[in-house]
Amino acid sequence: MHLEQRVHVLLAAVAATIFFISLPTHAAAPMAKTQAPGYYHMMLGDFEVTALSDGTVPLAVDTLLTNTSPAKVKKALDRWYLKEPVDTSVNGYLINTGTRLILIDTGAGVLFGPTLGKLAHSLRAAGYRPDQVDEIYITHMHPDHVGGLMAGDTLAFPNATVRADKHDADYWLSQANMDAAPKDAKDSFKGAMAMIKPYVAAGKFKPFDGDTELVPGFKAMATRGHTPGHSTYIVESKGAKLVLWGDLMHVAAVQFAEPAVTIKFDSDPKSAAVQRKLAYADAAKQGYWVAAAHLAFPGIGHIRADGNGYAWVPANYVSLP
Repeated sequence: MHLEQRVHVLLAAVAATIFFISLPTHAAAPMAKTQAPGYYHMMLGDFEVTALSDGTVPLAVDTLLTNTSPAKVKKALDRWYLKEPVDTSVNGYLINTGTRLILIDTGAGVLFGPTLGKLAHSLRAAGYRPDQVDEIYITHMHPDHVGGLMAGDTLAFPNATVRADKHDADYWLSQANMDAAPKDAKDSFKGAMAMIKPYVAAGKFKPFDGDTELVPGFKAMATRGHTPGHSTYIVESKGAKLVLWGDLMHVAAVQFAEPAVTIKFDSDPKSAAVQRKLAYADAAKQGYWVAAAHLAFPGIGHIRADGNGYAWVPANYVSLP
């Protein structure tokens, strides 16, 4: 190659290098650091069930769980590749029967910090509006289950009737009970009062007592222990069954293998443990769908017996047309 040709080749290589160096880089794009709206649809017979995420909240479960030890909790979390604090889902469930739209629990609203309060956004993203909801069934009146009932000073679900067990209403809406409660428990009473009483005033709160058929395909079942009026809801359509557990359990990594483990939020830990054991045994035996407020979103699946405990089998993801 002649000297002149070599110079041309060298200049071309330099030009190409300058060209590529001058191209804009996209590797430095900012991270999104957001999730898509949390909703998941599935069919239950003729009913459409939509899991709605209210977000997640970090919980120091090693100190919150009772009837166990921090060392045992850590060992259980390690098996699930989890570390303290555990990001814990808060879920609600919307059921469309074709004639009614029924919501089970409403999330935390503004009562539990900035990582929660997303249920209304998830509901809209799922294709529904709050004013379309006909009935709301509350599993119990802790803040992360009733906090979404109000939007500021207005009813977040203006056309809905709210239903809950009267034992929970009598307990959490009592000024005398709030006055007698420990200081760290008073906010739960205040939250329940702020969220439920406007529906009472509007004539839109209708309590029930224990096991009750609510509308066709829906039954309330008393599972008292976590709170004085804690309820689970049984939904059935065309032979398919879903039981919505509410707060019968909180930490899957620990409480499926050890159902006797309780949590400081339980009003009556012994009764809560009994109800959990009964629910686990029945679900494993019958094989129906279950859903829970604090199972990792969407929180729907089955359980099966596993040695002296149980194993969680989450729903297989299915895309819809």
